[in-house]
Amino acid sequence: MHRVLGTLFKTHILKNLSGINEQKFKISHASSQLSSEKGNSYTYVIVGAGSAGCVLANRLTEDPLSTVLLLEAGPKDTLLGSKRLMWKIHMPAALTYNLCDEKYNWYYHTTPQKHMDNRIMYWPRGRVWGGSSSLNAMVYIRGHAEDYNRWSREGAIGWDYEHCLPYFKKAQTHELGPDQYRGGNGPLYVSRGKTNHPLHHAFLEATQQAGYPFTDDMNGYQQEGFGWMDMTVHQGQRWSTASAYLHPAISRPNLSVAEKTLVTKILFQGTKSIGVEYVKNGQRKKAFASKEVILSGGAINSPQLLMLSGIGNADDLKKLGIPVVCHLPGVGQNLQDHLEVYIQQKCTKPITLYNAQKPVNMVRIGLEWLWKFTGEGATAHLESGGFIRSEPGVPHPDIQFHFLPSQVIDHGRVASTMEAYQVHVGPMRSTSVGWLKLKSTDPNEHPIIEPNYMSTERDIREFRQCVKLTREIFAQKAFEKFRGPEVQPGSHVQSDKEIDAFIRQKADSAYHPSCTCKMGQLSDSTAVVDPQTKVIGVENLRVVDASIMPSVVSGNLNAPTIMIAEKAADIIKGLPSLQEKNVPVYKPKTLETQR
Repeated sequence: MHRVLGTLFKTHILKNLSGINEQKFKISHASSQLSSEKGNSYTYVIVGAGSAGCVLANRLTEDPLSTVLLLEAGPKDTLLGSKRLMWKIHMPAALTYNLCDEKYNWYYHTTPQKHMDNRIMYWPRGRVWGGSSSLNAMVYIRGHAEDYNRWSREGAIGWDYEHCLPYFKKAQTHELGPDQYRGGNGPLYVSRGKTNHPLHHAFLEATQQAGYPFTDDMNGYQQEGFGWMDMTVHQGQRWSTASAYLHPAISRPNLSVAEKTLVTKILFQGTKSIGVEYVKNGQRKKAFASKEVILSGGAINSPQLLMLSGIGNADDLKKLGIPVVCHLPGVGQNLQDHLEVYIQQKCTKPITLYNAQKPVNMVRIGLEWLWKFTGEGATAHLESGGFIRSEPGVPHPDIQFHFLPSQVIDHGRVASTMEAYQVHVGPMRSTSVGWLKLKSTDPNEHPIIEPNYMSTERDIREFRQCVKLTREIFAQKAFEKFRGPEVQPGSHVQSDKEIDAFIRQKADSAYHPSCTCKMGQLSDSTAVVDPQTKVIGVENLRVVDASIMPSVVSGNLNAPTIMIAEKAADIIKGLPSLQEKNVPVYKPKTLETQR
């Protein structure tokens, strides 16, 4: 597909766009230059143009008196100013290309997981403008209100639901319009699926036949139940934070953006952060911040950079010969993630995405998307899903489902082999907690990543439930006319022991690493930042990204990360927090039953 589209379209698009692109290229080139006129000092230096960094760059440059330098290790998300030429990022259906490719991806791997047959797990993370919002499956899920109330109890005072909800709304423009839960004029466009696929309808009907409620907005009043998912897709294109926040701000004279720039160290005077050292085009350079350095590198890069700069567990740093700026033992600890497994069923009718993945059809779909941003290329196809409680007594949903009318093998790195549909299912509040540490003092070397998956009995029990509850949904009448044999785990897997073995062999990361620079009170020796996002024990340094979550939320992490950055921007500007009191949230009538 790549070759065909490349030859057919490059000449045509380049001709048509060359005039516009020349102008765009000049503007973006000028803004990308670390402009020598201004010297190399800025009000703020932001490390990482990902889901949080793009938000901060936009919000902090709304003040014309603040200058911002945004540094990104990866490339831009456009080519000659064109999104079409970077279709692998911007076409929603093309998402697996970049999940499997090192070009825009840090391509991390974990240590062998001793509770999962010693498997080394693959962790893609975005390394491009937009960060992981340029690579992810575009699922917009906020988590449950109680996740944020729990954060507050865990020490992140001021981050409860009534203080977070207004920032979810501030970020968002939902295509269904604003209401008590949805935003109506934010830069992040959110939409619902348009395919109307019969298998999505069958799935939602089956969940109701199994006794679960339908929810018309799992990001609104009622998370519990099944329904249509929100997606960060706008007019048929991926709507990353680069599209939503960075590109609209790029022409501001007070914003400078650098690509392919690896930050290697935070610079300190004593315990005061004054700037960063970075490498660009093989040259080592420095940039200075008169107010603050803000790390938005994500749950792996932010703790890594702190440790490389002398902030972390003093014993570990000394072993590597890194001078200690501040002993902060929580850096890199408290690593949390979501695991998921695919339950797959053969489909007896030729209606899945199997045919769409044949080369001739991929070209047709690609051409339609390039022409009009419509068709099967304009969605990630994860259009329905839901949240349920694993057992009686669980106060709010702890299992998440994404339904897909297709078969995925090995993160999409292996082509689908048959007409099949699947559900991605996994526990949301795992009790297994891991850590990451530096392997060496080389900033290019990936840290040691130890998620410690499936290390508790509760996680094993919950995953077993995931398989059983999914099978029950797939066995409902709504799937009768589509249901072939079970592909995965397969009908031979029945006993608890067999299910547990299947999970060990087949569960994989849902790509939600978080909590490695957790927010908390000064009295908490494991906290890394305070509730104002300031790094404890030093001055003029913040972390704003998914790493500061005290605990992982019950859902996907992109929407919460954008909310964190929106809220942090107000904190940094010295504005009082937005607040919405007494917004109703659904509670099950009884906790005595599982549904």
